[in-house]
Formats: sequence, C-alpha cells, structure tokens
Amino acid sequence: MIDLSGISNSKFVGRVLRLPLRLVPKEGAVRILQGPLRGKRWIARSSNHGCWLGSYEAAKQRKVIELVRPGMVCWDVGANVGIYTLLLAELVGARGRVFAFEPVARNVELLQRHVEMNGYGNVRIFPSALGDFDGEGGFDSGPNTSMGHVTAGGPLKVSCSRADTLLAAGEVEAPDVIKIDVEGAEADVLRGASGAMQKRPMVLLATHGESAHRACLDLLAASGYKVHALDGGPPEGTDEVVAVASSEFGA
Repeated sequence: MIDLSGISNSKFVGRVLRLPLRLVPKEGAVRILQGPLRGKRWIARSSNHGCWLGSYEAAKQRKVIELVRPGMVCWDVGANVGIYTLLLAELVGARGRVFAFEPVARNVELLQRHVEMNGYGNVRIFPSALGDFDGEGGFDSGPNTSMGHVTAGGPLKVSCSRADTLLAAGEVEAPDVIKIDVEGAEADVLRGASGAMQKRPMVLLATHGESAHRACLDLLAASGYKVHALDGGPPEGTDEVVAVASSEFGA
C-alpha cells in the first residue's frame, strides 16, 4: 500500500500532487484506488482524500488487515463516515459482523450511504456514541466533522450507550476486535465495556491527549492486557496502540 497521504502538503511535491483533487466533485462517487477496498465506491469529499486514494492511516490499515480474519465480529467505535467500517466488513466477509457506532448525524448519513452503495449486508450502524453511561450526553463537534467528542459541557446532545448494556440486551455480539477512535473519550468507552473486555477482544486504540492515553493504558493493564505501539514498540510516545489479552502471549 503506497502511503500517498504521507507526502506532506508543506512540500512542493505534496502540493502539486494535491492540485487535481480540487477538481473532484463534492458529492462525486469515486473508486478506491488500492488496498483490500480497491474498486469499492466512496464519496470523494466525505472525508480525507486519502480514504479513496487508499492511503489513509496506512500503518493502521495494515495492522487491521493483519489482525482481522473472516468470520470475526468487529466493533468500529467512532466510525465517522466509514472507512474502517468498510475495511472491517470486507475482511470479516459474509460470515462475520461489524457493529459501527457514530453519533454525528451528518457522519451517520454518509456512513450509511457508503455501506449501502457497496452492498455490505454484514454491518449494523448505531447512531450513537459509546461511553460510560446510558442516555443523552453533551457533544462538542470540534473544528471539523472528524474531531467531535462526547463531553459533559458539549453544546450538542447525542445518544450515548454503555457497550455492556447493548451486549446484555443482545443488541450487539461479543467482539473479536474493537477499533476505538473517539477524540479523547476512549477511557469512557473502555469503562462502559468492562464486560465485553472479559471476552478478550483485540483492541486498536487511538488516544487523544496524555491524560486519556495514561487512563487507557491503566484500564487495559487492569483488564489483563498487554499494550504496544502499532510497530510493536512501547506504548509510550505514540497515540496509536494495539492491546492484546496477556493470555495470548502465554502470560
């Protein structure tokens, strides 16, 4: 997978390569150019152009490809408009299931369109956030549609659920893999999913801020997980980590 998104916009070659992207219609559907989703349809300006170029978060996509197998159950927590939802749906195949969680109405609409236009019948979308309580919560939309997060003082109101509540009600299936990217509320998701974590799923986690990072590492350690960076190094000094139950390492 060529990391086209990794070429900085501050460099001349990066600016030149991005010039043609201005001509792509805002609502135009294009084909994803590389990776497991090659040939799938994507609304070009729904998110970062790297999504349809096939290079968005290339290292993280490679880790997902390494971990996810046909027939697995995966949760996409903080699905945004769906690039990881589609990737997970493709990798688990018809025998697997993907549960996608996204509270922002605009993102949910685009997420639904991406799932439907590519014919994935193995995805269920929840128009809500996951956290450590059930009910209505405050939400700060952030500087763009990719950076919103649940917060007590947020001006918007969104639906929020504990993962364990949904699991106990049979609304979701126990996961084999959980991907979490919720702009700073990651620890709240883990607190609300303590029961689900007893099923020992692998966790791909993006943290936002030092305090959130430390809180997540502590929660995962308390649940019997070993955590490392995407490249296998120590989890300190990075905001993208993978957590695997200690038993998987023979501990």
